[in-house]
Order: sequence, then C-alpha cells, then structure tokens
Amino acid sequence: MATTLKRTRDQMAVGPTRRLRHGDTTESDGSVDENMGMEDSGATISDDDDGHEEVEDAVAEDMERFEQSFKNINQRYRLINRIGEGTFSTVYKAEDLLYEHYQNDWDMDSENHEPALQKQSNGRPRKPRYVAIKKIYVTSSPLRILNELELLHDLRDSPNVCPLITAFRHQDQVIAILPFFQHQDFREYYRDSTIADMRIYFHELFSALKSVHDAEIIHRDIKPTNFLYSPAQRRGVLVDFGLAEREGTDYLQCNCCVEEAERERRTNNSVYQMTQNAAKAANQQPPRPAYPSQDQRSSRRANRAGTRGFRAPEVLLKCTAQSVSIDVWSVGVILLTFLSKRFPFFHSADDIDAFIELACIFGKIKMKEVSLLHGQVLHTNLPTLSEHGHSWEKILLWCTGRSKSKADGSGGLTQEELEAVDFMKRCLELDPNERISADQALEHSFLRKAEL
Repeated sequence: MATTLKRTRDQMAVGPTRRLRHGDTTESDGSVDENMGMEDSGATISDDDDGHEEVEDAVAEDMERFEQSFKNINQRYRLINRIGEGTFSTVYKAEDLLYEHYQNDWDMDSENHEPALQKQSNGRPRKPRYVAIKKIYVTSSPLRILNELELLHDLRDSPNVCPLITAFRHQDQVIAILPFFQHQDFREYYRDSTIADMRIYFHELFSALKSVHDAEIIHRDIKPTNFLYSPAQRRGVLVDFGLAEREGTDYLQCNCCVEEAERERRTNNSVYQMTQNAAKAANQQPPRPAYPSQDQRSSRRANRAGTRGFRAPEVLLKCTAQSVSIDVWSVGVILLTFLSKRFPFFHSADDIDAFIELACIFGKIKMKEVSLLHGQVLHTNLPTLSEHGHSWEKILLWCTGRSKSKADGSGGLTQEELEAVDFMKRCLELDPNERISADQALEHSFLRKAEL
C-alpha cells in the first residue's frame, strides 16, 4: 500500500478550489484522480529542453520496471530519464503532473508559490516543471532511510540545500521527491574557472555547509557530484544526505579531544613510546613496530563513510569523535582540484593508500604527529616519502606546468592564487581542531570578495 510522508497534519480533499501541499492525499492507497488536470504539468523549470530526451534502451527498460513496480507513480510523475546512479539509490528526472495542485514553496524558480489550477492567461498550458525522484534501494536499512528523510526535513528551509518535497512508500520501496536543479557537469567547467568563479562557487557551498553545520549535521560525502552548481546562474545546491548523520552519533572520546598536556602524558606512558625511550637510552636501534600475538583488546571502530579521495585524515585514522570539520576538509580537496586542474586529485585504492598520498604532500613528520593526535602510530619505510613534504605552491606549479617565480617577476602563482592557497590551507589543516569552520570560511577574505 502506497503512503506519503505528510508535510501537513490534516489531510485535504483534492478539488478544484482546495490548496494542497505536497504529501497530502485523499485516498489510503495514495492513488490520484486521473481527471485532475494532468495536462497542466509543472515542476522546476529546465532551461534547455522540453522534457523530451534521448533515452538509452537499458534506461528506458529500467524506468518501465520502476513504473510497473511502484503503484500509481505514473499518475503523479512522468519519468523522463535516469540522471544518477549510486551505491544506495538511483535518481530519475521526472515531470510533475500535479504541480499546479500544490503549494510549491520549495520551488526557487516559481514566482508564485500558491496553487494555480487554471492555465496561463494566454490559454496555453504552463511550462512543464521537473522534479528528481530518488529511488532508495530496498537493500538499504530502514533506519538509514528514515535518518535521511528526517535530516532533509530538518533542513527544508536552509539556503543552498536541496529540500525534500515529499516521500512515498509502496511495500518495501521508498522514494524521495526532490527539486530538479539544472546544473552543469563539474568536469565541463572546473579547468576553465577563474579565481572569481571559484569565489562564488565556494561561497555557495559554504553557505550550504553553514546551514547544515548549524543544525549539528555532518554531511560526510561532500564532493563535486553532490554539489549541483550552475555557472550560468551562479547558484548551487547541496544534495545526497544518504550518509549524513547528526554530530555526536556513536561518539567516543578520542585522544584528540583531551588537553595537550594530558595527550602528551598518555603518549609518553604508552608501550610504544616507552619502548622507543628504552632503546634510545641503551643507544640501540628501536625495535620494529609489532603487536601482541594474543591481543585481547577490542578492534577500533569508527564511521569511515565517505568517498575515496575526499576523506579527512581523522576518518582514515578511525577517530571516534568526528565532527563537522570533516566536511570542511572535503571542500578543501575540491578547491585543490580547481587550482591544480586535476580531477580527481587523490586516487587511492584504500585508506592506507589514501594516507600515504597525504604523507607525500605533508611529509612523515606531520603525518606522525597527526597519527599520535588520534592515538595511532605511523611507521613506514617507503623511500619516496620525505620528512617535510612539499609546499602547496610547488605542487600547484608542477600540476599546471609552470615554473617558480623569477627575479623579473615572471612565473609563480598570481596574487589571487596565493590568496586561494591560503584559504585552502585553512581547510586542509591536518588537526581538525585547527581547521576553519563554515562560519569562519564565509568571513575569510577569499570569500568576502565574491561578486554575488
């Protein structure tokens, strides 16, 4: 039986003079009156098409199966194309057939949010409007699905965050209805973006993060494909809260949470440090790191959800007290992608490779320090890892095929790029306690110069 996630407490009868909100229904099975002006379609306006797109045969078959398996879905929406596919869900672009019968205060493109059951004054149907239908896979945990819908509902009035319009369930299948946001593929514009373009992009992204973090929510999966940005409109929205969680979920105190003096005391009293000190006192080489053959300690567990290449070092080190600062690290990686003109910048097979990639940049000394910060020990004999790493300026010049600055003033990074690098450094602090917050980022000179 299909049901809806109500956005209002009272159900309203569907009629030509009633004003509805998305989620209201008149029948227990969620069915829709077929005579409700289905020709007056609408939803978020698409700039470059009329809803007729070329669809691959496999995608058409997939959409047909979806329509057959989800009761009455084709009475509310006309599926147009599949626009995204991930580990936990598939997203379709669809025309909202009943747009005119609801209050659409979620629609940023609508001048009038009130229902309009009539056609335009010129007698022609209103321009079709579109939504994104997120079909959450039935293998997903019910609690995870509920968590995502609750977080989206809590963030419904947040700027630059994709709001939840409504949700439906038919048997074990849940779908979320979201606005369709016209945007451009990240790969099509990141190489050509100027510093001025980057300022606007990251102002939009940090505005979204500020709303999310003010609500004490960690997104956990910040990456270019989850921030839908339109360079033409200079507007972006943050999407996909499938991995998001409330800050403090499964919190356990980590070594990074205690005062520095206490952290040093713990480190000095650890078996590792005492072994190192004993070897040094005896003027001997320290023994190779080892672990007890009959280790009775429980394994260290922490949430490591996210996308490879965008995970913060504390996530790789299984910190049990992760905070919203892990999202800021991910934003820093996106800025690094813009400046280096390389996507993806980090490309690791697993967390160990990801950690070594960071060590190549920051050096072994800093990576050992951040490991101890979270109660871990770094030991590596890779000859290519330097002690002090490399500067961001050197890395960016190498990535973009430029030379260092010369005495005549040629070469090197421009003043604007140096300001962007300074901002990126604040985002990519290894110590999460030193990392810039979303609030502070919006006050940074790099973003305050954004020409909005």
